[in-house]
Amino acid sequence: MKIFIDTAKLSEIEEAVSWGIVDGVTTNPSLIKDAIEEEGRTGGKVSLENYVKKICETAGEGRPVSLEVLSQDAVKMVEEAQILYRKFNPIARNVIIKIPINTCTGQGVSEYEGLKAINELSGRGIPVNVTLVMTPEQALLAAKAGGAYVSPFAGRIDDYSRKNLGIDFKKDDYFDLGLIDEISKTMLSEYLKNAASGVIPSFRSEKIRETIDVGNNKGITSGVDLVRKTIDIFKKYDMKTKVIASSMRNPQQVREVAEAGCDIATIPFDVIKEMLKHPKTEEGVKKFYADAVQAKYEELFKP
Repeated sequence: MKIFIDTAKLSEIEEAVSWGIVDGVTTNPSLIKDAIEEEGRTGGKVSLENYVKKICETAGEGRPVSLEVLSQDAVKMVEEAQILYRKFNPIARNVIIKIPINTCTGQGVSEYEGLKAINELSGRGIPVNVTLVMTPEQALLAAKAGGAYVSPFAGRIDDYSRKNLGIDFKKDDYFDLGLIDEISKTMLSEYLKNAASGVIPSFRSEKIRETIDVGNNKGITSGVDLVRKTIDIFKKYDMKTKVIASSMRNPQQVREVAEAGCDIATIPFDVIKEMLKHPKTEEGVKKFYADAVQAKYEELFKP
């Protein structure tokens, strides 16, 4: 599995690249806004264009950098994508254009502008990362339209499911799908046992449907489930579009999308750092060092 770092902060990109584990970078307007504001607080006025150039340079050739368009209709998205690609791709030949799967906000733009833009850009040889994918069917349409990558948002789906279930959570909390599944099975079993007068309720019953559709999300039970179902569909039909598991919130979620077989996970800097940590590792390092001092181990390194 490849790792794309999900940040626009140059210091984070440079540091993570130096570890030898970063294969690409994903940005969005919100990440770039935060990074520029932080840079401005410490180093004065920052040119947005120069800053994006530095992102591409820091990532380096061979590490894709996702840059997102702003508009919501297909014609303007294609225009913006071509400008971004023409302006920034020559720097390190690593730019990918991010297009939302659906840009409709109920204000006059159709549901299909994203698909039109994806199809047009892929026909022009500009690679597209289709973003804000929340269902496997959206991912399927994105691949059919020509997306080089699709980004199912695992973390946001976990947030959505937990909110529907009335579960309190923090952004980086792990969503225990196995536990939720067991609760669902127990609820269904108890409901069937307690059916009035021994009559088995209809499987069209809302109560039955609530226990089956955990999180009220059309059968998608978690963010990892979204990623796994997307991968399964692409494999069945030998689709070449790469799956980027996005919106990663914690190391366990990263592990589970890796187990699911995703091509790429895009991970925030802090989550990458958390992936390195374990108390027994720290304990082992301290023990080895203490024993090495006692054994005068440093003598082995004398020339």
